[in-house]
Amino acid sequence: MAVTPKTDEAFLREVDEELRRDQMVGIWTKHGRLILGLIGGGLLIFAAVLGWRYWSNSQAEAQAVKLQTAFDAIAANKPADAAPALADLASSGAPGYSAAARLTEANQLYTSGKTKEAAAKFATIAGDTSIGQPLRDYALIRQTNIEFDGLAPQIVIERLKPLAVKDSAWLGSAGEMVAMAYIKLNKPADAKAMFKTIAETETVPESIRQRAVQGVDAVDVGPADQKGK
Repeated sequence: MAVTPKTDEAFLREVDEELRRDQMVGIWTKHGRLILGLIGGGLLIFAAVLGWRYWSNSQAEAQAVKLQTAFDAIAANKPADAAPALADLASSGAPGYSAAARLTEANQLYTSGKTKEAAAKFATIAGDTSIGQPLRDYALIRQTNIEFDGLAPQIVIERLKPLAVKDSAWLGSAGEMVAMAYIKLNKPADAKAMFKTIAETETVPESIRQRAVQGVDAVDVGPADQKGK
């Protein structure tokens, strides 16, 4: 009876490695150029990403320097020197720097006595949905503050009431105008309630809270108004 020979594990491993080597050679022969192309493409993409980041950082740094230069010129009472840099930033594709430049331009218009142009510019910023909400809210408050005397009181209330709430960062500024609009509408109880909210909110700047306390004391709420409150 024949004896079954033992399996030579080392021999089998050698055969397996040869097969794998032949397969790799075959793949490289058929697809070598494609593989090299993919590797080269990947390196190009990686280099492009690094280049874009460097360019982006350089652009941001240049814009920051330009904005600071404009601020320095304004601080030195040289608004004409700041105008070209602000105009360039305002039309740039960088949302943050563009918004800052546009707001500064609007403030400069107001400072120079061009109130209608300033209000119009603030209104444009307030309606620009590409700008962050806090900056839009600030622009709306500045617009309303400039236009306040010529606006119907109800328009002031409707425009600013969403910002004149206890958890709003703009409660002080918006709330004061809303309270004054209520006084113009002969609604002293509503005005007093608004002043009271401002005075009792610790996050409101102290100077505005003090004015609100004075407003609470100054507004005369008659008996008819008190019954409904």
